[in-house]
Amino acid sequence: MISKRYLWLLFFSVLSLTGCSSMKVNDFKNNKPEFKIEDYFQGKTQGWGIFEDRFGNLKRSFKVTMHGSIVNNQLILDEDFIYDDGSVDKRIWTIDILKNNAYKGTADDVIGVAKGKRAGNAFNWQYEMNLPVDGRKWRVKFDDWLFLQDDNIVINRATMSKWGVKLGTLTFVFSKQEPYK
Repeated sequence: MISKRYLWLLFFSVLSLTGCSSMKVNDFKNNKPEFKIEDYFQGKTQGWGIFEDRFGNLKRSFKVTMHGSIVNNQLILDEDFIYDDGSVDKRIWTIDILKNNAYKGTADDVIGVAKGKRAGNAFNWQYEMNLPVDGRKWRVKFDDWLFLQDDNIVINRATMSKWGVKLGTLTFVFSKQEPYK
């Protein structure tokens, strides 16, 4: 007979693995076209997205308009969100462009510093955020993957988790409003 203690240990071990991604950004180093976020997000970009809970239920959809500019080796990314219920949100990222295809960034609702890396057509961005939920703020983790499909389309899939438990998935499609360099 299996002890209750063993079952709890097994349960929490499985939960701790649910937030981990097995993908590594260097897995995409040979993929084309090369994705430099500082080039792609410079100027105006439109995006459309959905949020699905961990059970696959569509909970929210939205549109985002982004304006990016390079100032002193930083990408300043000004994002304006409009949600399906009519609510709006704004986020301004300040992203440092570092050596070796690395990035770090901050925004008002991001806790600490977001860290990112790119290789080939992929960019991986990981950070924690204070997310408003029913009048409270939840501290959640994001494992954010962006993939350049051609010169105008980026597909973004982000997994959101808390305490290692997957809460849901955000899926975005971005389209450049101006030609990509």
